[in-house]
Amino acid sequence: MSIGTEGWVVFLLIGLVAGFLASLIVGGGGGLIGCLVSGVIGAFVGGFLFNWFGISLGIESALVVEIIHATVGAIVVVVLARLIA
Repeated sequence: MSIGTEGWVVFLLIGLVAGFLASLIVGGGGGLIGCLVSGVIGAFVGGFLFNWFGISLGIESALVVEIIHATVGAIVVVVLARLIA
C-alpha cells in the first residue's frame, strides 16, 4: 500500500496540529519544527496507546480521531522527554 503526496501532507498537518495543541497543554514551545516532530512521533505513540488499551472514542470523523490520538501521544512524548532531560 502506497501513500500518495496528499496522504503525506495530511499526516504532517495532523502532526503539526497535534504538536501545537500539546505545546499549549503542557507548555513549552520548540517552534514549528519542534511541534511537527513531537506531533508526528505522538501520532505513532497515541495510535499505539489507544489500540493497546482498546480505547474507542466513538467519534465518526476519522480526522478528528487522528488529531486526538496524535495530541495525546504528543503530550506523552513531551512529558517523557522532560522527565528524561
